[in-house]
Amino acid sequence: MALYGLIRAVPDFPKKGTKFFDITPALENNESFQFIIKELALPYEGEVVDKVVGIDARGFLLAAPLAFYLGCGLAIVRKKGKLPHSTFSQEYEFEYGSDTIEMHKDAIAEGEKVIIVDDILATGGTMRATVDLVHQFNAEIIGISFLAELSFLHGKQHIEHYPVYSLLTFDE
Repeated sequence: MALYGLIRAVPDFPKKGTKFFDITPALENNESFQFIIKELALPYEGEVVDKVVGIDARGFLLAAPLAFYLGCGLAIVRKKGKLPHSTFSQEYEFEYGSDTIEMHKDAIAEGEKVIIVDDILATGGTMRATVDLVHQFNAEIIGISFLAELSFLHGKQHIEHYPVYSLLTFDE
């Protein structure tokens, strides 16, 4: 499947000098969306997966159907102040700023095997913060998956101790 043609590069968004990789055309097409979810599931076939952790907001679009496909639960990572119950939090830096993410303290049980999913691996700041957040639960991260990796930003170096799977790689 020709997924590269379904990822739209938008210059100067959300700020000047940043290139935004828009995944929505790939999700709007039924065949490509199904293909993406099946491909994201491949590395985990035969594995015990208790939860898929999805990152706010575009990561939710992949994590929820992946959790359904794998037959496991879904845990969500939200931006600070968006969850109504007691949370763990983690600050981080990303391409054009800094922020804080949170998860409900009861989202993952100790010892659960989890996959973390997001749409794009860029500088790795958000994913590194999510990994640190998941560690607060004493869960086992069995893999980290992305629809696409922007290899020229070297984000993988922040999560090099984990199995990382990306369907697509953009070199620039």
